[in-house]
Amino acid sequence: MRIGEVTARTGIPQRMLRYYEEQGLLASDRADNGYREYDDDAVERAQRVRGLIQAGLSTRMVKVVLDLEADCRATQPPSCTRALAEELAAELQALDDRLACLTKSRDAVALYLGRSAHADLLAH
Repeated sequence: MRIGEVTARTGIPQRMLRYYEEQGLLASDRADNGYREYDDDAVERAQRVRGLIQAGLSTRMVKVVLDLEADCRATQPPSCTRALAEELAAELQALDDRLACLTKSRDAVALYLGRSAHADLLAH
């Protein structure tokens, strides 16, 4: 599929998809006419990249996480340097902190909405 279709299916602007590609987070082939062509997995991967970035990860860390996920699917145990392990542990703590903050905010919004005259809008 072409970049416009990936944009249509993901809502991610073409400019951002090209940036993901520049950062090594998304891959495409080039057609004879020079257009980018993406496989069906590109939609899911682009959405995953966007989600990780929205969660606060840098593009460098997104690349590390995606590579680690691929390594975890392999049969061999993953290996990494102590420095990378420490960086990942710090990133894990930062993600836990963000999750706690988001959970607190979500709970406050749900409580407020639940106590309002519009409690029927809460998804159950």
